[in-house]
Amino acid sequence: MPSTPLPAARTSAVDDKSPRASVPLLPCLACAVLCTLLFGLLLALVVAHWGPLMSLDTALAGTLHRTAVTAPGRTRLIRVFSDWVWDPWTMRAVLAVAVWLLVRRGERRLALWTAATALAGTGLQQVMKALVGRGRPAWPDPVASAHYAAFPSGHALSALVAGALVLWLLRLTGARPLWRRLARAVVAVSVVGVAFTRLYLGVHWLSDVVGGWLLGGALVAGSAALYGVHASRTKEPGTAPRAE
Repeated sequence: MPSTPLPAARTSAVDDKSPRASVPLLPCLACAVLCTLLFGLLLALVVAHWGPLMSLDTALAGTLHRTAVTAPGRTRLIRVFSDWVWDPWTMRAVLAVAVWLLVRRGERRLALWTAATALAGTGLQQVMKALVGRGRPAWPDPVASAHYAAFPSGHALSALVAGALVLWLLRLTGARPLWRRLARAVVAVSVVGVAFTRLYLGVHWLSDVVGGWLLGGALVAGSAALYGVHASRTKEPGTAPRAE
């Protein structure tokens, strides 16, 4: 009588902790290339002081500043959101929690990749600020102040990088659709909200926040694409060969 084959058995108790989904490679690459090209174009226009862009920046900044000066109560509330809720350090704290949770799940490679991407974002914005050296809006009656150069906006870049990385991690780790939808809503509000607060408070030009978005998008999309290539060539963390 022929023997009955034994069922396949897992040799590791943490198999379920490996990523259960993947992010399509080509869309990530396309997004990274597009964001990089658009950022390069915007950077060139900013450095060249292209007239139409400068006029748009100046007009919008002036309109919002006049509103901020005449509404001190609203301005104080917006400063709370800008300085605390959507501050770059708050975004870094969110990513630090995400990295810690990944380490607890046994996803050390993914945790390291996330931390490296976040650090690269901070480094990129500081390098670009130093290279471009763009001045911030100057007002005789400022309602807020900020340090370092203006382009690109560190607040806008940090919010996009943190939000995009969180959405990417939720996709990779197989989070429930409800949580992913809620996260998308929070990220969208945060990315748009932080840009508005920086413009409203008169510490950035419109092209600064757009530059932050584009540079952050290029970074995260490129990082996600590289991780997909890397993961496809190596074993996923926490997995082991199955016994036959």
